[in-house]
Amino acid sequence: MINSKSIYADLTALRKNVPLVHNITNFVVMNNTANALLAVGASPVMAHAIEEVADMVRIAASLVINMGTLNPQWVDGMLQAGAAAKQKGIPVVFDPVGVGATPYRNQVATQIIATCQPSIIRGNASEIMALAKENIATKGVDSTIAADSALEAAKRLADQTGAVVVISGVEDFITNGEQVISIKNGSTLMPKVTGMGCTASAITGAFAAINENALQAAAHAMAVMGIAGELSAAKVAGPGSLQTVFIDTLYQLSEEEITNTFIN
Repeated sequence: MINSKSIYADLTALRKNVPLVHNITNFVVMNNTANALLAVGASPVMAHAIEEVADMVRIAASLVINMGTLNPQWVDGMLQAGAAAKQKGIPVVFDPVGVGATPYRNQVATQIIATCQPSIIRGNASEIMALAKENIATKGVDSTIAADSALEAAKRLADQTGAVVVISGVEDFITNGEQVISIKNGSTLMPKVTGMGCTASAITGAFAAINENALQAAAHAMAVMGIAGELSAAKVAGPGSLQTVFIDTLYQLSEEEITNTFIN
């Protein structure tokens, strides 16, 4: 369904078109996320003020909504931006960080899905199961279960919302409710770096901006994340240096590296 050639073709299109990706994201990851988008070939903007989010969406190629650090003003901005994105017809990627941990997060996630109608939802296994109304125990923003355990919940969520659903984990799963793509690339060092999942959502927004096939765009984004993480981890001693090397690897990622590293 995807292969090294299709991954590199989308990466080339991304680098050529330099789409503007509007991020309403969290304080913890803003810098890393913006640098990753620049490195992969996109143009990031981090605009949160309710007075300008709709206007910013109107010049963007995609919108990424990340609810990692919430407050009521940002939630209002997310809802306005999402409504403007749907009106314009650009893809919306939703990262439901920490959903299932508190009633407020559950409420906000429900509002965002209903109002913004995301094209792609990306989360860890616990978050996806929480969105699908499974009774699970969460641990803040970290997953308590393996990605494959959430696959049936992800399929149901895709059917309910019409979104492509991405489960991040040791092995990533991407589904539209019927088809399932798995990505086996990555490194166990990646979860030791704060915000790698948020970076994956942002990069998914970049790929969705240049590929109208949401299932394929999400799979290509997760493959690039996994390949870059795997290549980077082989060069570093720990998570601190992984952050820097990961950005460099994204920037330099070649067709040969994708071909030699991607696990079919």
